[in-house]
Amino acid sequence: NNPLKANRLKMNVIEHVREMAAAGLHSNVRIISSLLLTMSTNNPELLSPSQKYQLLVYHADAVFHDKEYRNAACKYNMALQQKKVISKTSKVRPSSTGGTASAVQAQNLPSEIEVKYKIAECYTILKLDKDAIAVLEGIPSRQRTPKINMMLANLYRKAGQERSAVTSYKEVLRQCPLALDAIIGLLSLSVKGAEVASMTMDVIQSIPNLDWLSVWIKAHAFIHGGDNQRAINTICSLEKKSLLRDNVDLLVTLADVYFRAGDTKNSILKFEQAQMLDPYLIKGMDVYGYLMAREGHLEDVEVLGGRLFNISDQHAEPWVISGCHSFYSKRYSRALYLGAKAIQLNSNSVQALLLKGVALRNMGRVQEAIIHFREAMRLAPCRLDCYEGLIDCYLASNGIREAMGMANNIYKTLGANAQTLTILATVCLEDPMTQEKAKTLLDKALAQRPDYIKAVVKKAELLSREQKYEEGIALLRNTLANQSDCVLHRMLGDFLVAVNDYQEAMDQYSIALSLDPNDQKSLEGMQKMEKEESPTDATVELDGDDMEGSGEEGDLEGSDSEAVQWADQEQWFGMQ
Repeated sequence: NNPLKANRLKMNVIEHVREMAAAGLHSNVRIISSLLLTMSTNNPELLSPSQKYQLLVYHADAVFHDKEYRNAACKYNMALQQKKVISKTSKVRPSSTGGTASAVQAQNLPSEIEVKYKIAECYTILKLDKDAIAVLEGIPSRQRTPKINMMLANLYRKAGQERSAVTSYKEVLRQCPLALDAIIGLLSLSVKGAEVASMTMDVIQSIPNLDWLSVWIKAHAFIHGGDNQRAINTICSLEKKSLLRDNVDLLVTLADVYFRAGDTKNSILKFEQAQMLDPYLIKGMDVYGYLMAREGHLEDVEVLGGRLFNISDQHAEPWVISGCHSFYSKRYSRALYLGAKAIQLNSNSVQALLLKGVALRNMGRVQEAIIHFREAMRLAPCRLDCYEGLIDCYLASNGIREAMGMANNIYKTLGANAQTLTILATVCLEDPMTQEKAKTLLDKALAQRPDYIKAVVKKAELLSREQKYEEGIALLRNTLANQSDCVLHRMLGDFLVAVNDYQEAMDQYSIALSLDPNDQKSLEGMQKMEKEESPTDATVELDGDDMEGSGEEGDLEGSDSEAVQWADQEQWFGMQ
């Protein structure tokens, strides 16, 4: 019956719950807090408003840990309502004798701002981005912590509110000058590298061994400006420094830039180097898996996907890798399903969007594919493969005018490099009136980069149309002298058939199949030669194979029967 003793017992219960929560005993916290809250409901005098608030927060934290995000958001909101009761009570009935005890108790209360952050986190996971933004915007600017500003910046960026995103990223940097992901966020929103570097200058000058940071910022500024070659040179200069040698993040970034620049060989090399240093690496492995699948190494891709699933199936990368394996095995509907799973886990995964895009395109669902390529372009405006996918869709639906407009826009925006020249030439090849322009563009591309395979393929296609077989053979031999590629060997085989050199043609088809055992066109070339009764009847039909790999619209047998089974299991894509 002693009120002081009763109050002490009440405090001890809350302190016990708090200690269990701090110790990570979430399942225990969930059970005890649920029982205590029920007791409080049946007897409102049992717990004070502040004690009930604490229990609601600890209970919500335990529910959040169990990944019941809707339930957790509900419980956190109940806690906020309870906090309002505390505020009203303290205003109406100020403490007289127990002022010190009340102050101590207030210090122990869970932060209301932290509760709001948790609610926003629940909404973000549930893809309720507008609700998450509304909760975070309800926190006064001066009370926003760096992690709140970072979450707001990412949400604003995803919603297309670029100005607000820039403001929030800058606020993160003001509070934490070494927040490198915030720096990348600013650069991706076209903030100048010099302006971003100026925000970190004080910390660079005051802390030893941070002189590399300004170079790092410059490299990422080149990446987001689409200047891949200068980005490569800058990152290589960083990677050669003894203090940063063998840094996995730098190697993955370098591999990704090589990929963007169309240098498949060096990209794969750097990804493999990073993977050897960190066997649990997930970041960037979706691009690596795609490249390996495109090169025909499907067994390796299957092993890679399985290994990443064992590391984590809650990331998009293993799903994308398995999807690439399915796509290049011509199981398009399964690739579509796996791409949908990847997007479900990470709606910002550019590689997952591209996977779904090419799968939809090959299944004849061009308009849906266009939506995915456009979203990929929005997320990665400097990645040319996003534009190439969209242009392929336009060409597949006879939208030459739209394709030409897009190609010209890329050419003007990113400048005349081997990749943009080849993209424009690819569209020009579709119109009989612009064949000469295509030839000029391809010559310029090859003058810049004689080893750029896509330009070589398109130039060979053009020479085939003009029946300049000897010139085509010379072009392909020169390119193959420095690198080996399935498509180039197969095309050389086709040219050799055209000039009646059947023995070497057979050799080239064999080499192509050794590089990619699933290359159907090389197999068809060999079978066609074996069936030829008269060498004079030999004909050639070249297809440059859009470097997406098996992009044929032809044989979908075995895919259509799976379409409903796989594709309809997930929502194909939800535009926020």
